[in-house]
Amino acid sequence: MKVIERILLDAGISPIAGVDEAGRGACAGPLLVAAVILRDPFAPELALVRDSKELSESTREELFEIIREQALAISVIEISAAQVDERGVHAANLEGMRRAVQGLTMIPNYVLTDGYVIAGLGLPTLALWKGDQVVNTISAASIIAKVTRDRLMREFDTQYPRYGFARHKGYITVAHTAALEEYGPCLIHRRSFSNVTALINTDK
Repeated sequence: MKVIERILLDAGISPIAGVDEAGRGACAGPLLVAAVILRDPFAPELALVRDSKELSESTREELFEIIREQALAISVIEISAAQVDERGVHAANLEGMRRAVQGLTMIPNYVLTDGYVIAGLGLPTLALWKGDQVVNTISAASIIAKVTRDRLMREFDTQYPRYGFARHKGYITVAHTAALEEYGPCLIHRRSFSNVTALINTDK
């Protein structure tokens, strides 16, 4: 049951920000982090909002627009593959979460995150295991991050058509691995990921 937001709202604590990321496990493409403040996390218009991984691509696209209409503030941070390589994916994710909250046009009174505590944020915050499944604002953030990233990966597919980014969005699949083995990594592959490191070939 999604009760955490209700407890906070009943205690007079608002606005509430939810934070989540997309692309953490991908070996290509950017990491996207979104922070969202909803006008009303329990608005009937948001009844279908849930963890983005549980939704079809078409449903995510529809909910993306609904969330934008129902949000008081949205902030999205893009962290490039090169920045992920430089910082490490976990550190880059935490930095992106902090920047996403700081990028909101209004200051939340409470921040709810999916799994990871945002150190140094200076705001009351709670990290929740599987938060994108139990908190509407985190679910909304996961949809914003996922849809934004998928759109970027479709754009990258036109720049690097050999790899099939529009289909797998930079995650490891049989087809993606085969393309890496044939062509080597391109500029948006994360060279710190072991499967990419193993295939780096300067002659390609």
